Amino acid sequence: MDADSQRVLEHLTEVEEAAEDVLTTKQQIVDLDLKRNRNREALNALRHDLSNCEKVKVCFGNMFIKFPVNKTTEMIQRDQEQLDKEINDLRKELKAKVNQLNDIEGKPELRGYNLTSLSPDELKAINNLLKR
Repeated sequence: MDADSQRVLEHLTEVEEAAEDVLTTKQQIVDLDLKRNRNREALNALRHDLSNCEKVKVCFGNMFIKFPVNKTTEMIQRDQEQLDKEINDLRKELKAKVNQLNDIEGKPELRGYNLTSLSPDELKAINNLLKR
């Protein structure tokens, strides 16, 4: 192989690795989101369907253990908070990885891709300004 074809091969390998990294991160987000949805369903069942029960069976690995409803709800809510944090962190990483992939491919950076929503305080301040 001559030097030009070696450089092309290295460039394509670099692009492929970056693209694989983006796809892996996207899949992690999807997997965590599925788990978050299952947790949400469990919380709704605990609040509505099983509200008259004192204890519920919870699956840990390959065992079922009876737990009080309030403790189970607390555990699932803590898990939800952790999942939300992990998903948000992965989404931030994904933006950087997509920009890196575009940079490697020689494409321009995506416009408007780094936008973030207003915080509740910022939204309240804007609403107050608009009411004047």
